Amino acid sequence: MKTTTKTILRSDNLTCPSCVPKIEKALSAKPGVTSAKVRFASGKIEVQHDPQQTSGDELVQAVQAVGYKARVSPV
Repeated sequence: MKTTTKTILRSDNLTCPSCVPKIEKALSAKPGVTSAKVRFASGKIEVQHDPQQTSGDELVQAVQAVGYKARVSPV
């Protein structure tokens, strides 16, 4: 049985709208990620994923790999 969960990441250093596709592409390339949406204005990143395939920390690392800081948001 597949289980997906929604993880919210926060980033405070999104400086231009061109950041959005870079981050969404990096997150979507991770195993088990079914969707990734970056809200540029709020710095909120919503990711639907299977936590057994990709953890929240791995999502943060994927964002960092394309040059941005992020953290898992408790809500």
